[in-house]
Amino acid sequence: MQTVALIDYGSGNLPSAEKALRKAAASLSAPTAVVVTDDPEVIARADRVVLPGVGAFAACMSALEARPGVIEAMGEAAAGRGAPFLGICVGMQLLATRGREFGYTNGLNWIEGDVRRLEPTDRNLKIPHMGWNGLDTTLGGDLGGPLFAGLNSGVHMYFTHSYVLVPERETDVAAWTDHGGAFAAAVVRGNIAGVQFHPEKSQGAGARLLGNFLNWRP
Repeated sequence: MQTVALIDYGSGNLPSAEKALRKAAASLSAPTAVVVTDDPEVIARADRVVLPGVGAFAACMSALEARPGVIEAMGEAAAGRGAPFLGICVGMQLLATRGREFGYTNGLNWIEGDVRRLEPTDRNLKIPHMGWNGLDTTLGGDLGGPLFAGLNSGVHMYFTHSYVLVPERETDVAAWTDHGGAFAAAVVRGNIAGVQFHPEKSQGAGARLLGNFLNWRP
């Protein structure tokens, strides 16, 4: 049985994420257990790791650092063993080098780049960005890669955020979206992935992406 560690560090919509992951797991042929945990031993041994996050970058990073051994265990699982890793919303942003929300805060530095405030060119567009937006690889191309299998370009996902990850390497961007300017909706490097949207709130499309993650063999 494969184990999915859903990181509990006091941030993120854990009940919704857990429910969505369990539902996606139930459709798999291989038995899959979703475990909500902050136990470093469980995280380090997990077959897959999911890091949720809601709120401010600095507060989320501080909360993650306050859980003894959790960051090291995530690194052991993802970098040491190559376990597939998914960051959701602020969980994706924490992959960055630093956040620029309320000053500078160091992130995990797994995907080099900064987290910056979303600044639409159209002043009529509201921040926080809340609602459904379509995904594209090149704002007009087709979605690709195993995480997006079965999802066509333009598929809509649900977003709620004010800040975005701006990677140093554009090749790390797996999907873009637009809210008064293009920004990274998803990043993938090796076995590390992050999505700015909430798949657990994105109905069928989000469920498909979570199912793809649970089957992902990077």
